Parts: sequence; structure tokens; C-alpha cells
Amino acid sequence: MFVYVVVLNLAIEYLPAVLSESFTLSLLTAVLLKVALEVVLRVKGRVVARFRAATTRRARVVAALALWVVAAGSKLVVLWLVDVVFGDAVSLGGFVPVTLLVVALLGSRAGVRRLLGEGQD
Repeated sequence: MFVYVVVLNLAIEYLPAVLSESFTLSLLTAVLLKVALEVVLRVKGRVVARFRAATTRRARVVAALALWVVAAGSKLVVLWLVDVVFGDAVSLGGFVPVTLLVVALLGSRAGVRRLLGEGQD
């Protein structure tokens, strides 16, 4: 959670489109982002498993389209969730700023897991 808070507050500081009225709201937004991105990663994992298990061309195309929908749609869902929960008090900008934020959050998540030795088989 600490890393999500740091990354989100850096985005608030350096991306003009990303706004939060207070540190408390940025902390709550980080919690919301953490939960939402964990759900997205689980869904993505299932779609990737389905893609790998596909034996026909049609199944692979459907799985690839589903993966694209999850990748693009997740950003829209994050924007919608933040709007519903926080209204005008928090803004993650549009599709491009939220995509940059999500990439930074996922990169920092992977970095922390690697640093702590988690997720290694």
C-alpha cells in the first residue's frame, strides 16, 4: 500500500490532470486502486490462461479480444470507480494519465515483489 500511495502522490504532483483534494483522499484512492488492480490482474490471468489453452484459431482470437477488452476496459473501470466513490474530490485525468498511472503502479508492484522475493517459484 505504501508504494501505491507514493506513486499516486507523485502522479498528483507531476501530472496536472491527476488531482486530489487531500492526502487522506489520496490514501483512500490508493486503497481503491490497489483493490481494483488486483481484481484486474486476476481477470487478466484467467484470460491469459484461456488464451494459452486455446487450440483453435477462433478460440485464440476470442481470447485475444477478451485480453484487449480487459486491458483497455480496466482503465475505464478505474476512472468510473474513482468518480463514483470520490466525485470531484479526486480526478485521475483521462485515459492517458490513468494508463500511465496504472503502468507505474503495476511496475512498482512488480519491483516491490521482486525486492521482497515474493512470487518466485
